[in-house]
Amino acid sequence: MLNLENRKNLNKVFWISAVAIAILVVFGAVFPKLFAKGANAAFGFTTYAFGWFYLLSVLIFVLFLVALAISKYGKIRLGRDDERPEYPFFTWIGMLFSAGFGIGLVFWGIAEPMSHFFKTPYPSTEALTEEAARLSMAYSFFHWGVSQWSVFTIVGLIIAYFQFRKGENGLISTSLSPMFGKRKRAKGIKNTIDILAVIATVMGVATSLGLGILQINGGLNTVFGMDDSTLSQLLIVLVLLILYLTSSTTGLDKGIKWLSNLNLSLALLLMLFVFIAGPTVFILNTFTLGIGDYITNFIRYSLRLTPYQGGSWVQDWTIFYWAWAIAWSPFVGAFVARVSRGRTIREFIIGVLVIPPMIALLWIAVFGGTALHFDLFGGTSIAEAVNQDVTKALFTTYAELPFTMLLNVMSIILIFTFLITSADSATYILSSMTTEGSLNPPMLVKIVWGVLIAAIAAVLLLSSGLEGLQTASLVSALPFTVILLLMCFTLFKLLRKEILPKPKPKKNKQAQ
Repeated sequence: MLNLENRKNLNKVFWISAVAIAILVVFGAVFPKLFAKGANAAFGFTTYAFGWFYLLSVLIFVLFLVALAISKYGKIRLGRDDERPEYPFFTWIGMLFSAGFGIGLVFWGIAEPMSHFFKTPYPSTEALTEEAARLSMAYSFFHWGVSQWSVFTIVGLIIAYFQFRKGENGLISTSLSPMFGKRKRAKGIKNTIDILAVIATVMGVATSLGLGILQINGGLNTVFGMDDSTLSQLLIVLVLLILYLTSSTTGLDKGIKWLSNLNLSLALLLMLFVFIAGPTVFILNTFTLGIGDYITNFIRYSLRLTPYQGGSWVQDWTIFYWAWAIAWSPFVGAFVARVSRGRTIREFIIGVLVIPPMIALLWIAVFGGTALHFDLFGGTSIAEAVNQDVTKALFTTYAELPFTMLLNVMSIILIFTFLITSADSATYILSSMTTEGSLNPPMLVKIVWGVLIAAIAAVLLLSSGLEGLQTASLVSALPFTVILLLMCFTLFKLLRKEILPKPKPKKNKQAQ
């Protein structure tokens, strides 16, 4: 049962955010064309007017985290000084991987490099050439590297610091409470921040669910001949809703923990098989060269805009990715914080900012590198097929490998489990965010958010498909970007007040 205080908060944050999402669902279902038109207009304005803001903000997050990790504050523990990590390292990484990347990496691991190979990021680079292949991998590495994960790391670090170090709740607004003090309007400001965080989370998660549903439909169409239609996608939404609500009844330490371990194990198994069965040496060379290009071009890619020559490539890719990550960040950050209790700030930043991106870059090198090799040296047309239907990139590549049917089935299972894990985690976090940061939110609240996430994903698919999904995440992320910058400022102020343990005095040899 909810206590009285939780009920008060539920009436403000839960109901306002739930009603806002429900209105979007109803409007999109009744007027899909008008919904799509409005979403596209918002997308165009946001990318044109605020693209620079997304790019600068994400670069600031990366620099802030690196400075924090190497500073004296890195040894501060997210919890009591004598606490130790709650979860084993492999389980922890599995949870980070499942929550942060999930279906996005499986969807774009081949689709993105092949898209850049077919339509290059720079007009001066000829498509379907060796130069285009190298550029496609460099940009894919950039999009799935530390920049995207810096957003998750920022939110997770700040929430974990307040929740486990300061003994506060896990709400986004709590991390900004030092700025508001005890003013009368503080409660209203905090509720507004939490409502914005909830709406951004729902849109980000719905985007990920929609991408996964499109890919599952594409895979089932390729493998079993299932209709590639909106009706099929809605049926998949319904099946997923039932599965992840069932999983949510088992709690964090059972369903999500078990599925996270399964996800990571199955993903690593698939990656290992493709690495061995595919062009192994080419993959290793691609990975090494890609890392070099990524490091060399990091600043240039981080601040790249095209005000002089025009074009929308940066808006469609880099800015979309950063906005998607920011929309995801309340959910991923809160979940990462929840499973990271007892780790030091330095360990947290290195673990969250480095290890999942390295797995992602290896994944892209294995799968994207294999697809590039087939097109460059095998005479296939995977890039063209991806340009025709981006949802079938993975399964088109599998057609060139041995044990195609087994790989297809395993990947469909992996996509399903990733989606269940992400949606299960999201319902838990959203429920916590709307019940005063409760670590054990009521099942009824979980069901409400589970249904609303599925509904908004269905509406976005129904109204405008992939474009609608991208637009939703981009627009909802804009106000939350400002909140993230303020959270960094608040954290820095509080860390400066921390009383750090003094280093032990060195023994004076001369005195001896």
